[in-house]
Amino acid sequence: MATRQVVVKSGTGLSQTILAGPHRLLADEPAEAGGQDTGPTPYELLLSALGACTSMTLRLYADRKQWPLDQVTVRLEHWKVQANTRGGGGAPADEIRKVVVLVGDLSSTQRDRLLDLAEKCPVHRTLAKSVRICTVLGTEV
Repeated sequence: MATRQVVVKSGTGLSQTILAGPHRLLADEPAEAGGQDTGPTPYELLLSALGACTSMTLRLYADRKQWPLDQVTVRLEHWKVQANTRGGGGAPADEIRKVVVLVGDLSSTQRDRLLDLAEKCPVHRTLAKSVRICTVLGTEV
């Protein structure tokens, strides 16, 4: 099943307007990176997608099991690290730290299961494996 089409149009400077179904979002870079800081950066949007998917996945599972999960908070950070290759060289690798906070009267077994599921949400699975991206030249519609 494909997702709804997302359309991104450039604006002034580095600002971007994102149309996702009926929703309109903005993306930009901070002023120190040449943007106007009118919206989250592309990496912040990527982390937002991962955090939202993680939280939704845990909520759906807890609700189905009727577990007392009151709230999920997901804190995310992204950075580049030097890849470990022979000779110490290699291109930097991306690393994401995902901290999951579970609020509710959950048992340690329930918390462990939810933490395990946090690595199984669809966006996490997509990011954790190789993704093929096909780029083609289009025409304005």
